Amino acid sequence: MAAMETETAPLTLESLPTDPLLLILSFLDYRDLINCCYVSRRLSQLSSHDPLWRRHCKKYWLISEEEKTQKNQCWKSLFIDTYSDVGRYIDHYAAIKKAWDDLKKYLEPRCPRMVLSLKEGAREEDLDAVEAQIGCKLPDDYRCSYRIHNGQKLVVPGLLGSMALSNHYRSEDLLDVDTAAGGFQQRQGLKYCLPLTFCIHTGLSQYIAVEAAEGRNKNEVFYQCPDQMARNPAAIDMFIIGATFTDWFTSYVKNVVSGGFPIIRDQIFRYVHDPECVATTGDITVSVSTSFLPELSSVHPPHYFFTYRIRIEMSKDALPEKACQLDSRYWRITNAKGDVEEVQGPGVVGEFPIISPGRVYEYTSCTTFSTTSGYMEGYYTFHFLYFKDKIFNVAIPRFHMACPTFRVSIARLVS
Repeated sequence: MAAMETETAPLTLESLPTDPLLLILSFLDYRDLINCCYVSRRLSQLSSHDPLWRRHCKKYWLISEEEKTQKNQCWKSLFIDTYSDVGRYIDHYAAIKKAWDDLKKYLEPRCPRMVLSLKEGAREEDLDAVEAQIGCKLPDDYRCSYRIHNGQKLVVPGLLGSMALSNHYRSEDLLDVDTAAGGFQQRQGLKYCLPLTFCIHTGLSQYIAVEAAEGRNKNEVFYQCPDQMARNPAAIDMFIIGATFTDWFTSYVKNVVSGGFPIIRDQIFRYVHDPECVATTGDITVSVSTSFLPELSSVHPPHYFFTYRIRIEMSKDALPEKACQLDSRYWRITNAKGDVEEVQGPGVVGEFPIISPGRVYEYTSCTTFSTTSGYMEGYYTFHFLYFKDKIFNVAIPRFHMACPTFRVSIARLVS
Protein backbone atom coordinates (compact mmCIF):
# COMPACT_ATOMS: atom_id res chain seq x y z
CA MET A 1 0.00 0.00 0.00
CA ALA A 2 1.43 3.36 -1.00
CA ALA A 3 2.38 5.66 1.86
CA MET A 4 -0.12 8.41 2.28
CA GLU A 5 1.20 11.93 2.71
CA THR A 6 -0.83 14.28 4.85
CA GLU A 7 -0.57 17.97 4.36
CA THR A 8 -0.37 20.09 7.50
CA ALA A 9 -1.97 23.51 7.26
CA PRO A 10 0.50 26.35 8.01
CA LEU A 11 0.26 27.76 11.52
CA THR A 12 -1.09 31.31 11.45
CA LEU A 13 -2.13 33.85 14.05
CA GLU A 14 -5.73 33.43 13.00
CA SER A 15 -5.60 29.68 13.62
CA LEU A 16 -4.31 29.95 17.21
CA PRO A 17 -6.92 29.42 19.90
CA THR A 18 -8.21 32.49 21.72
CA ASP A 19 -7.44 31.61 25.34
CA PRO A 20 -3.66 31.18 24.97
CA LEU A 21 -3.47 34.43 23.01
CA LEU A 22 -5.41 36.31 25.67
CA LEU A 23 -3.09 34.87 28.31
CA ILE A 24 -0.07 36.15 26.39
CA LEU A 25 -1.67 39.56 25.92
CA SER A 26 -2.35 39.78 29.64
CA PHE A 27 1.41 40.11 30.24
CA LEU A 28 1.78 43.10 27.92
CA ASP A 29 1.95 46.70 29.01
CA TYR A 30 -0.63 49.16 27.76
CA ARG A 31 1.70 50.49 25.05
CA ASP A 32 2.16 47.00 23.59
CA LEU A 33 -1.56 46.32 23.76
CA ILE A 34 -2.22 49.43 21.73
CA ASN A 35 0.47 48.45 19.21
CA CYS A 36 -1.21 45.08 18.79
CA CYS A 37 -4.19 46.88 17.25
CA TYR A 38 -2.04 47.62 14.18
CA VAL A 39 -0.69 44.10 13.66
CA SER A 40 -3.77 42.28 12.44
CA ARG A 41 -7.53 42.34 12.66
CA ARG A 42 -7.57 39.42 15.07
CA LEU A 43 -5.00 40.93 17.42
CA SER A 44 -6.89 44.20 17.27
CA GLN A 45 -10.02 42.44 18.43
CA LEU A 46 -8.25 40.45 21.14
CA SER A 47 -6.28 43.44 22.51
CA SER A 48 -9.59 45.22 23.01
CA HIS A 49 -10.79 42.41 25.30
CA ASP A 50 -12.03 44.47 28.24
CA PRO A 51 -10.61 42.39 31.15
CA LEU A 52 -7.10 43.03 29.75
CA TRP A 53 -7.50 46.74 30.56
CA ARG A 54 -8.67 46.18 34.12
CA ARG A 55 -5.12 45.60 35.35
CA HIS A 56 -3.83 48.76 33.67
CA CYS A 57 -6.65 50.89 35.05
CA LYS A 58 -5.84 49.69 38.54
CA LYS A 59 -2.06 49.89 38.13
CA TYR A 60 -1.78 53.34 36.55
CA TRP A 61 -4.97 55.16 37.57
CA LEU A 62 -6.03 53.34 40.77
CA ILE A 63 -9.57 52.99 39.41
CA SER A 64 -11.65 50.74 41.65
CA GLU A 65 -14.49 48.41 40.75
CA GLU A 66 -16.89 50.85 42.44
CA GLU A 67 -15.68 53.75 40.30
CA LYS A 68 -16.08 51.68 37.16
CA THR A 69 -19.64 50.84 38.14
CA GLN A 70 -20.45 54.47 38.87
CA LYS A 71 -19.05 55.68 35.56
CA ASN A 72 -20.75 52.87 33.66
CA GLN A 73 -17.82 52.47 31.26
CA CYS A 74 -15.74 49.53 30.12
CA TRP A 75 -12.17 49.22 31.39
CA LYS A 76 -10.58 50.15 28.08
CA SER A 77 -12.73 53.24 27.76
CA LEU A 78 -11.84 54.27 31.32
CA PHE A 79 -8.16 53.83 30.61
CA ILE A 80 -8.29 55.89 27.43
CA ASP A 81 -10.40 58.68 28.97
CA THR A 82 -8.08 58.97 31.96
CA TYR A 83 -5.02 58.89 29.73
CA SER A 84 -6.40 61.71 27.63
CA ASP A 85 -6.69 63.80 30.80
CA VAL A 86 -3.55 62.99 32.80
CA GLY A 87 -1.58 60.72 30.49
CA ARG A 88 1.57 62.84 30.66
CA TYR A 89 1.80 61.90 34.36
CA ILE A 90 1.43 58.15 33.92
CA ASP A 91 4.85 57.49 35.52
CA HIS A 92 3.88 59.47 38.64
CA TYR A 93 0.11 59.36 38.95
CA ALA A 94 -0.34 56.12 40.92
CA ALA A 95 2.23 57.02 43.60
CA ILE A 96 0.95 60.58 44.00
CA LYS A 97 -2.74 59.61 43.92
CA LYS A 98 -2.22 56.83 46.47
CA ALA A 99 -0.43 59.26 48.79
CA TRP A 100 -3.28 61.76 48.55
CA ASP A 101 -5.93 59.07 49.06
CA ASP A 102 -4.12 57.59 52.05
CA LEU A 103 -3.56 61.01 53.60
CA LYS A 104 -7.18 62.12 53.29
CA LYS A 105 -8.53 58.81 54.55
CA TYR A 106 -6.30 59.04 57.62
CA LEU A 107 -6.99 62.72 58.34
CA GLU A 108 -10.75 62.86 57.75
CA PRO A 109 -11.70 61.44 61.19
CA ARG A 110 -8.77 63.10 62.96
CA CYS A 111 -8.28 66.53 61.31
CA PRO A 112 -11.49 67.22 59.32
CA ARG A 113 -10.81 70.96 59.05
CA MET A 114 -7.49 70.24 57.41
CA VAL A 115 -9.10 68.04 54.75
CA LEU A 116 -11.78 70.67 54.10
CA SER A 117 -9.03 73.25 53.48
CA LEU A 118 -7.76 71.34 50.42
CA LYS A 119 -8.49 72.95 47.08
CA GLU A 120 -9.79 71.24 43.96
CA GLY A 121 -7.20 70.19 41.40
CA ALA A 122 -5.71 72.73 39.02
CA ARG A 123 -6.34 72.53 35.28
CA GLU A 124 -3.63 71.86 32.72
CA GLU A 125 -4.01 75.38 31.37
CA ASP A 126 -3.50 76.80 34.89
CA LEU A 127 -0.21 74.95 35.24
CA ASP A 128 0.85 75.95 31.73
CA ALA A 129 0.12 79.60 32.60
CA VAL A 130 2.34 79.35 35.70
CA GLU A 131 5.18 77.92 33.62
CA ALA A 132 4.82 80.84 31.22
CA GLN A 133 4.80 83.28 34.16
CA ILE A 134 7.98 81.97 35.81
CA GLY A 135 9.76 81.01 32.60
CA CYS A 136 10.55 77.49 33.80
CA LYS A 137 9.03 74.04 33.40
CA LEU A 138 7.42 72.58 36.49
CA PRO A 139 8.42 69.01 37.43
CA ASP A 140 5.87 66.52 36.12
CA ASP A 141 5.33 64.93 39.54
CA TYR A 142 4.65 68.40 40.99
CA ARG A 143 2.15 69.10 38.23
CA CYS A 144 0.56 65.70 38.77
CA SER A 145 -0.03 66.40 42.47
CA TYR A 146 -1.53 69.79 41.72
CA ARG A 147 -3.93 68.25 39.22
CA ILE A 148 -5.30 66.26 42.18
CA HIS A 149 -5.24 69.04 44.79
CA ASN A 150 -4.14 72.61 44.15
CA GLY A 151 -2.68 73.08 47.60
CA GLN A 152 -4.80 74.33 50.49
CA LYS A 153 -6.28 77.54 51.78
CA LEU A 154 -3.95 79.56 53.98
CA VAL A 155 -5.31 78.37 57.30
CA VAL A 156 -4.10 76.92 60.55
CA PRO A 157 -3.39 74.07 61.01
CA GLY A 158 -1.30 73.49 57.90
CA LEU A 159 -1.22 70.21 56.03
CA LEU A 160 2.59 69.99 56.19
CA GLY A 161 2.76 69.86 59.96
CA SER A 162 3.12 72.02 63.04
CA MET A 163 5.58 72.56 65.85
CA ALA A 164 4.93 74.29 69.16
CA LEU A 165 7.38 75.27 71.88
CA SER A 166 6.90 77.70 74.73
CA ASN A 167 7.96 80.71 72.65
CA HIS A 168 7.85 79.36 69.10
CA TYR A 169 5.06 78.13 66.84
CA ARG A 170 5.09 76.91 63.26
CA SER A 171 2.37 75.45 61.02
CA GLU A 172 3.05 74.99 57.30
CA ASP A 173 0.39 75.20 54.59
CA LEU A 174 0.76 73.56 51.18
CA LEU A 175 0.66 76.50 48.76
CA ASP A 176 -1.61 76.58 45.73
CA VAL A 177 0.25 76.95 42.45
CA ASP A 178 -0.62 80.62 41.87
CA THR A 179 0.58 81.67 45.32
CA ALA A 180 3.71 79.57 44.83
CA ALA A 181 4.36 81.27 41.49
CA GLY A 182 4.11 84.65 43.21
CA GLY A 183 6.95 83.56 45.53
CA PHE A 184 9.15 82.18 42.72
CA GLN A 185 12.72 83.29 43.36
CA GLN A 186 15.17 84.75 40.88
CA ARG A 187 17.47 86.40 43.42
CA GLN A 188 20.92 85.10 44.11
CA GLY A 189 21.00 82.32 46.62
CA LEU A 190 17.53 81.02 45.70
CA LYS A 191 17.60 81.30 41.93
CA TYR A 192 14.94 79.18 40.17
CA CYS A 193 13.38 78.07 43.46
CA LEU A 194 9.63 77.72 43.95
CA PRO A 195 8.08 77.70 47.44
CA LEU A 196 6.05 74.59 48.28
CA THR A 197 4.88 75.54 51.76
CA PHE A 198 4.42 78.65 53.84
CA CYS A 199 4.02 79.38 57.55
CA ILE A 200 2.16 82.62 58.27
CA HIS A 201 3.76 82.84 61.73
CA THR A 202 7.44 82.53 60.80
CA GLY A 203 7.55 83.17 57.05
CA LEU A 204 9.17 79.76 56.72
CA SER A 205 8.94 77.94 53.39
CA GLN A 206 10.12 74.69 51.91
CA TYR A 207 11.37 75.14 48.33
CA ILE A 208 11.77 73.03 45.23
CA ALA A 209 14.55 73.80 42.74
CA VAL A 210 12.89 73.75 39.31
CA GLU A 211 16.27 74.19 37.61
CA ALA A 212 19.81 73.17 38.55
CA ALA A 213 21.55 76.32 39.77
CA GLU A 214 23.87 77.60 42.50
CA GLY A 215 24.94 74.10 43.50
CA ARG A 216 21.41 72.72 43.76
CA ASN A 217 20.19 69.70 41.83
CA LYS A 218 17.06 70.02 39.75
CA ASN A 219 13.89 68.97 41.64
CA GLU A 220 15.53 68.95 45.10
CA VAL A 221 13.31 70.01 47.99
CA PHE A 222 14.91 71.94 50.84
CA TYR A 223 14.69 74.45 53.67
CA GLN A 224 16.77 77.56 53.11
CA CYS A 225 19.35 78.47 55.73
CA PRO A 226 20.94 81.93 55.29
CA ASP A 227 24.60 82.11 56.34
CA GLN A 228 24.45 84.33 59.40
CA MET A 229 28.13 85.22 59.23
CA ALA A 230 28.38 86.02 55.53
CA ARG A 231 28.28 89.52 54.10
CA ASN A 232 26.99 88.13 50.84
CA PRO A 233 23.16 87.75 51.02
CA ALA A 234 23.43 85.08 48.33
CA ALA A 235 25.14 82.76 50.83
CA ILE A 236 22.18 80.48 51.54
CA ASP A 237 22.85 76.94 52.74
CA MET A 238 20.16 74.29 52.36
CA PHE A 239 18.82 71.44 54.48
CA ILE A 240 17.83 68.83 51.88
CA ILE A 241 14.58 67.00 52.62
CA GLY A 242 13.75 65.36 49.29
CA ALA A 243 15.45 64.43 46.01
CA THR A 244 12.18 64.97 44.11
CA PHE A 245 8.66 66.19 44.82
CA THR A 246 7.47 62.56 44.88
CA ASP A 247 10.16 61.59 47.36
CA TRP A 248 9.33 64.57 49.58
CA PHE A 249 5.54 64.21 49.50
CA THR A 250 5.22 60.42 49.75
CA SER A 251 7.77 60.25 52.59
CA TYR A 252 5.82 62.83 54.54
CA VAL A 253 2.52 61.04 53.95
CA LYS A 254 4.03 57.73 55.02
CA ASN A 255 5.11 59.25 58.33
CA VAL A 256 1.64 60.68 58.90
CA VAL A 257 -0.51 57.67 58.03
CA SER A 258 1.77 55.22 59.85
CA GLY A 259 1.17 57.17 63.05
CA GLY A 260 4.82 58.19 63.10
CA PHE A 261 3.80 61.84 63.49
CA PRO A 262 1.43 62.35 66.43
CA ILE A 263 -1.80 64.28 65.93
CA ILE A 264 -2.47 66.63 68.81
CA ARG A 265 -5.52 68.91 68.90
CA ASP A 266 -6.24 68.49 65.17
CA GLN A 267 -2.66 69.24 64.17
CA ILE A 268 0.13 67.06 62.76
CA PHE A 269 3.31 67.38 64.82
CA ARG A 270 6.45 66.30 63.04
CA TYR A 271 8.08 64.40 65.86
CA VAL A 272 9.85 61.21 64.82
CA HIS A 273 9.71 58.28 67.22
CA ASP A 274 12.35 55.58 67.19
CA PRO A 275 10.70 52.36 68.48
CA GLU A 276 13.91 51.59 70.36
CA CYS A 277 13.70 54.84 72.34
CA VAL A 278 11.65 53.26 75.09
CA ALA A 279 12.74 52.29 78.61
CA THR A 280 10.69 50.64 81.34
CA THR A 281 11.57 50.84 85.01
CA GLY A 282 9.17 48.89 87.18
CA ASP A 283 5.67 50.10 86.26
CA ILE A 284 6.82 53.28 84.49
CA THR A 285 7.65 53.50 80.79
CA VAL A 286 9.45 56.46 79.23
CA SER A 287 9.47 56.97 75.44
CA VAL A 288 10.96 59.78 73.37
CA SER A 289 10.36 61.33 69.94
CA THR A 290 12.44 64.11 68.40
CA SER A 291 12.31 66.77 65.72
CA PHE A 292 14.83 69.03 63.99
CA LEU A 293 13.86 72.69 63.60
CA PRO A 294 15.55 74.20 60.53
CA GLU A 295 14.13 77.67 61.12
CA LEU A 296 16.04 77.92 64.42
CA SER A 297 19.23 76.31 63.08
CA SER A 298 22.20 77.42 61.04
CA VAL A 299 25.09 75.73 59.28
CA HIS A 300 27.41 78.69 59.68
CA PRO A 301 27.89 79.26 62.54
CA PRO A 302 27.12 75.64 63.46
CA HIS A 303 23.95 75.71 65.55
CA TYR A 304 21.52 72.80 65.26
CA PHE A 305 18.25 73.09 67.15
CA PHE A 306 16.22 70.05 68.21
CA THR A 307 13.06 69.57 70.19
CA TYR A 308 12.05 66.36 71.92
CA ARG A 309 8.76 65.08 73.28
CA ILE A 310 8.78 62.75 76.27
CA ARG A 311 5.95 60.48 77.33
CA ILE A 312 5.91 59.08 80.88
CA GLU A 313 3.30 56.42 81.53
CA MET A 314 2.47 54.17 84.45
CA SER A 315 0.98 50.76 83.68
CA LYS A 316 -2.75 50.56 84.26
CA ASP A 317 -2.11 47.26 86.08
CA ALA A 318 0.13 48.89 88.67
CA LEU A 319 -1.03 48.83 92.28
CA PRO A 320 -2.57 52.09 93.58
CA GLU A 321 0.18 52.45 96.17
CA LYS A 322 2.69 52.76 93.29
CA ALA A 323 1.45 56.31 92.61
CA CYS A 324 4.42 58.67 92.67
CA GLN A 325 5.63 62.18 91.96
CA LEU A 326 8.59 63.34 89.87
CA ASP A 327 11.16 65.30 91.89
CA SER A 328 14.11 65.91 89.59
CA ARG A 329 15.82 65.06 86.32
CA TYR A 330 19.36 64.21 85.30
CA TRP A 331 20.67 64.51 81.73
CA ARG A 332 23.88 63.38 80.11
CA ILE A 333 24.21 65.16 76.77
CA THR A 334 26.86 64.06 74.26
CA ASN A 335 27.65 65.72 70.93
CA ALA A 336 29.23 64.16 67.83
CA LYS A 337 32.72 65.09 69.06
CA GLY A 338 32.19 63.16 72.27
CA ASP A 339 31.94 66.28 74.43
CA VAL A 340 29.69 65.59 77.43
CA GLU A 341 27.48 68.00 79.38
CA GLU A 342 25.63 66.98 82.53
CA VAL A 343 22.47 68.74 83.66
CA GLN A 344 20.55 68.18 86.88
CA GLY A 345 17.59 70.12 88.22
CA PRO A 346 14.19 70.05 89.91
CA GLY A 347 11.09 68.84 88.04
CA VAL A 348 10.56 69.04 84.29
CA VAL A 349 9.61 72.26 82.46
CA GLY A 350 8.76 73.78 85.85
CA GLU A 351 6.35 71.00 86.83
CA PHE A 352 6.38 68.09 89.28
CA PRO A 353 3.91 65.68 87.69
CA ILE A 354 2.12 62.94 89.64
CA ILE A 355 1.98 59.56 87.93
CA SER A 356 -0.63 56.97 88.93
CA PRO A 357 -1.81 53.68 87.37
CA GLY A 358 -2.92 54.25 83.76
CA ARG A 359 -1.94 57.91 83.77
CA VAL A 360 0.23 59.51 81.07
CA TYR A 361 2.27 62.69 81.36
CA GLU A 362 3.85 64.29 78.27
CA TYR A 363 6.02 67.34 77.83
CA THR A 364 8.28 68.95 75.26
CA SER A 365 11.67 70.55 75.64
CA CYS A 366 14.61 71.41 73.40
CA THR A 367 18.36 71.38 73.06
CA THR A 368 21.02 72.61 70.67
CA PHE A 369 24.26 71.14 69.37
CA SER A 370 27.27 72.73 67.73
CA THR A 371 27.68 69.44 65.84
CA THR A 372 25.24 67.98 63.31
CA SER A 373 24.22 65.21 65.68
CA GLY A 374 24.25 64.16 69.31
CA TYR A 375 22.36 62.14 71.86
CA MET A 376 20.84 62.43 75.32
CA GLU A 377 20.09 59.99 78.11
CA GLY A 378 19.47 60.17 81.85
CA TYR A 379 16.93 59.45 84.55
CA TYR A 380 14.11 60.94 86.60
CA THR A 381 13.95 60.72 90.38
CA PHE A 382 10.53 59.98 91.88
CA HIS A 383 9.12 59.50 95.37
CA PHE A 384 6.09 57.39 96.27
CA LEU A 385 3.05 59.33 97.42
CA TYR A 386 2.26 56.80 100.15
CA PHE A 387 5.89 56.34 101.21
CA LYS A 388 7.36 59.82 100.77
CA ASP A 389 10.74 58.90 102.13
CA LYS A 390 11.16 56.19 99.50
CA ILE A 391 12.70 57.47 96.28
CA PHE A 392 13.74 55.72 93.07
CA ASN A 393 15.15 56.48 89.63
CA VAL A 394 13.42 55.90 86.29
CA ALA A 395 15.63 55.51 83.21
CA ILE A 396 15.32 57.82 80.22
CA PRO A 397 16.36 55.89 77.09
CA ARG A 398 19.20 57.19 74.97
CA PHE A 399 17.82 59.09 72.00
CA HIS A 400 19.78 60.36 69.03
CA MET A 401 19.25 63.58 67.09
CA ALA A 402 20.73 64.37 63.67
CA CYS A 403 20.04 67.20 61.28
CA PRO A 404 19.13 66.45 57.64
CA THR A 405 21.79 66.36 54.95
CA PHE A 406 22.80 69.90 54.09
CA ARG A 407 24.74 71.62 51.34
CA VAL A 408 26.91 74.66 51.90
CA SER A 409 26.23 77.66 49.67
CA ILE A 410 28.65 78.03 46.79
CA ALA A 411 28.63 81.78 47.47
CA ARG A 412 30.44 81.08 50.72
CA LEU A 413 32.73 78.43 49.21
CA VAL A 414 34.04 80.78 46.52
CA SER A 415 34.30 83.87 48.75
